[in-house]
Amino acid sequence: MGEINHFEYGWITPALSYALSVLGSALGLVCAGRIRTATGAGQRAWWGLLAAWALGGTAIWAMHFMAMLGFAVSGTRIRYDVPLTAASTVIAVGAVGIGLAIVGTGRLTAVRLLAGGFFTGAGVAAMHYTGMAAMRLDGTLGYDPLRVTLSVVVALVAATVALWLAMTVRRGLAIIASALVMGIAVNGMHFTGMSALSVHLHESRAGATGTEVSGLLVPIVLAVVFGVVGLVYALLAAPSDDDRAGAAYVAARLDGVPATAEAEPAPDPVGLRATRAVPEQPAPDPVGLRARSTLAQPGAQFPSRRKSDPRS
Repeated sequence: MGEINHFEYGWITPALSYALSVLGSALGLVCAGRIRTATGAGQRAWWGLLAAWALGGTAIWAMHFMAMLGFAVSGTRIRYDVPLTAASTVIAVGAVGIGLAIVGTGRLTAVRLLAGGFFTGAGVAAMHYTGMAAMRLDGTLGYDPLRVTLSVVVALVAATVALWLAMTVRRGLAIIASALVMGIAVNGMHFTGMSALSVHLHESRAGATGTEVSGLLVPIVLAVVFGVVGLVYALLAAPSDDDRAGAAYVAARLDGVPATAEAEPAPDPVGLRATRAVPEQPAPDPVGLRARSTLAQPGAQFPSRRKSDPRS
């Protein structure tokens, strides 16, 4: 039996793995929140892809690899199979994407949540044990069935809770608190599965084939860094709810300007209308009241019936 050490470099690897899981969970929750406010299928697919990469690629897979940097077995060197390592990444991102697609389309119900949590949790467990199968060493890996089952149960519960948080959490403090909880769940699943592992060393040391950790560390770190930067840029560049509301308000005001401008007369700053020489037209007199009414004219005599009577 080979002696297993999960913390060869002390607490730096578990601390970094927890920090990666919290960072990926926070970015994934924010991206998942944009799925609910997306206006079209294309936007929902875009934010779903980003959320799947943040949760599956950063919070789960990158956390797993960072924790594996501190894994060592006495008496043998550890190498990794590159195709299987890449396949574990695809499994993690794809499982989270399927879960988000199930819970993110239509109204969130218990059936959708359980189905999404099952697919996502099963994918997370498959990612973990695929990554373990990618290890190459002078020995044979063995697993305790009870602890393996426990790790799968933890993965299912953690995935279901993560999807529920992704669809319900919206506030900043709630997102941070949820990311901290999700980081504990992801790391708990990983180290529960690692506790089920045992290594039986071979008597003849033929030497393991594959790539050492140092050969994978630089490209994986670069992928994580560029992935996180891309996620942050996408979140900062995308319009928020306040931006969309402001744009809608401005558009509504601009739509009402032409009608108002036609209804109101143009301004007359120098009083041209008052000085324009236009003859005044008298008001119409349909019944001849102006000819009959002489009382309002100055110098007019009061009418007398004696002068107007022909018999006098």
